[in-house]
Amino acid sequence: MAARATTFYALLQVSLQLLLTCHVTFAAGGKWDLLLSNVGISAMHMQLLPNDRVVMFDRTNFGPSNISLPNGNCRNNPQDAVSKIDCTAHSIEYKVESNTIRPLTVQSNTWCSSGSLRPDGVLVQTGGDRDGELKARTFTPCSDEECDWVEINKGLARRRWYSSNHILPDGKQIIIGGQRQFNYEFFPKTTSPNVIDLPFLAETNDRGEENNLYPYVFLNTDGNLFIFANNRAILLDYVNNKVVKTYPAIPGGDPRSYPSTGSAVLLPLKNLEADKIDAEVLVCGGAPKGSFILAFRKRTFVKALDTCARIKINDENPQWMVEKMPRARVMGDMTLLPNGDVLLINGGSAGSAAWELGREPVFVPDMYHPENPVNSRFESLNPNTIPRMYHSTAILLRDGRVLVGGSNPHGFYNFTGVLFPTELSLEAFSPAYLEPEFAKFRPKITSPKSQSTITYGTNLKVKFKVSGKIKGPVKVTMVFPSFTTHSFSMNQRLLVLDNVKVKRTSSVFGALFGKSKHYEVQVRTPRSAIIAPPGYYMMFLVNENVPSEGIWVRLQ
Repeated sequence: MAARATTFYALLQVSLQLLLTCHVTFAAGGKWDLLLSNVGISAMHMQLLPNDRVVMFDRTNFGPSNISLPNGNCRNNPQDAVSKIDCTAHSIEYKVESNTIRPLTVQSNTWCSSGSLRPDGVLVQTGGDRDGELKARTFTPCSDEECDWVEINKGLARRRWYSSNHILPDGKQIIIGGQRQFNYEFFPKTTSPNVIDLPFLAETNDRGEENNLYPYVFLNTDGNLFIFANNRAILLDYVNNKVVKTYPAIPGGDPRSYPSTGSAVLLPLKNLEADKIDAEVLVCGGAPKGSFILAFRKRTFVKALDTCARIKINDENPQWMVEKMPRARVMGDMTLLPNGDVLLINGGSAGSAAWELGREPVFVPDMYHPENPVNSRFESLNPNTIPRMYHSTAILLRDGRVLVGGSNPHGFYNFTGVLFPTELSLEAFSPAYLEPEFAKFRPKITSPKSQSTITYGTNLKVKFKVSGKIKGPVKVTMVFPSFTTHSFSMNQRLLVLDNVKVKRTSSVFGALFGKSKHYEVQVRTPRSAIIAPPGYYMMFLVNENVPSEGIWVRLQ
């Protein structure tokens, strides 16, 4: 009896401790909604703009799409093996609010290209294949139906195909790597030299399969760039072209970059007022070395990797910590959610990236909770039914949903007679925090208004209301909208602002009659562009792990 009593009180103590320390937790779930069954193109590339519209595009030389060019236009397309005169669009604008699309005109080949938002919200998109390899393009958000792609001839100094972009503290973009490009350059072009060698990219190039394309690039909190390719990384002082730190290879040595395509995120940045800010990178999935060659030459499809590796990049002696995922995943996407969790979605569990080389679609998304202890970080969610293989995408929307599209594992638009037909549908995945049972915890930001400008290193008052109780500290997060393609969300960045104080502003009389309670939290904006590059961010307020709908703020 004494032993039972001791066990009971021990369990009771643990339960009380959990109640005191935990946020609201969500059972495995999430909801899938089919938004549009046919958007006309396969959404190979996606970028959310600060007017809540999403630009999507594929490539221009693999036959007619399922949506016509505007105004009956056609273009000569001698590179296209299917149609030399193409009257169809290969880019669209998706309007989130109305769930509608309109065709856009892109002239040169954008296949396997890259991009980023400028601080003024204009999309700068770079590179591609063939006639697009030296091009830069811009898309300026507008409220009418007139805005379209503008092409810049010779915007690049080198052919950029499968390269990665990142916005820098001065608002320019750095463009790193690409097929047979072991170097980097800037856009707009800076002073000479226009192209700077980066031997690390040559060192990570596996003969016959590369495994260093679309390198994972993150701006570190010290102003240097963390660059991951294949199975290892460096910290680069890009101003002086100096490697300031070399990281060890991920245990096991298997590659994680295209075509052994895993995915990666910079985990949420916190304690932004600290002298030294911790920064952690998480790399998940991929394919064992040799998978591409085996699939391409022998049609042998090796099981994908089922591990993630996590590293504190500012440690004196940084080491990778390897965790096991619930399932193997190659060509998956990793999306930072407003509350700091990471969604793993899309992809297959065998083979590699590239045409026809992926197998065994992964229908089940997994949630990664970075704050949980090791071995309790993953949670499996509700599956979808549409294979999202090579050339699928996922991005965060301001309302907290994740937009999912794409999947074209073929050289052309193949809708029949293939293992995985070209996919033109668009879906939304709603994480469990959007379920009705958590509505009482969901705050609504009342001030500042969306599209407000905020400045570096100042105190900011964020006013909000919520119908339920606030049991613990609220947090304010800022998310930079990413350019997503080939399983990597370029520029993806989430900051947790330092909380100065929170206070209630509504009267007790209002609360007695069931009205929402009003609060004000004062936070500190990021102190420099090194921590948060200038531009548009989605700002969220998170209560009990449930985020509000975001507002757009421009940091400058």
